[in-house]
Amino acid sequence: MFSENSEELAQNKLILLYIVREAGYGFTKDEITEFILKKNYMNFFSIQQYLSELVDSSFIDLVENQDRQEYKLQEKGKTALEYFSNKIPDFIKEDLETEFQAQRNQAKKETQVLAEHYQNENGQYVVNLKLIENEDTLFSLYLNLVSLEQVEIVSNAWKERTESIYAEIIKLLTE
Repeated sequence: MFSENSEELAQNKLILLYIVREAGYGFTKDEITEFILKKNYMNFFSIQQYLSELVDSSFIDLVENQDRQEYKLQEKGKTALEYFSNKIPDFIKEDLETEFQAQRNQAKKETQVLAEHYQNENGQYVVNLKLIENEDTLFSLYLNLVSLEQVEIVSNAWKERTESIYAEIIKLLTE
């Protein structure tokens, strides 16, 4: 069918492992296939075969994430990349890094959750909790707190539960 030597086969599998690791988010089977086809790294049938083989051999796994099955790198996959990532051509690594950095920058522009603080002249701490979407500030709240410990607690709560806190504040203000 398609002729590949063993070095090319190994390289293609390493590229798949590298993409799963470096993306920073989970790819579904369709998404990773579309991504690789767009990059023209390998053909459709090879992608399907290699993904299946990587799952079967426990290099990657399909995990359920919010009603989606996404690929996740397993320990064997991490180890293989540690030893053999030098087999992936540098131009492919650079291309992928550029692509993933652009996606991270776009996601960062789309929604940012910030908790900034400073100490005022009274020795208290002022924390500013912000929710920014597409460079527009949707929400900003300044709080005076007495200790760095409080700043840490409030900042972590904001970052971990932004959506529910924001929704509750809007609800309280509009009732």
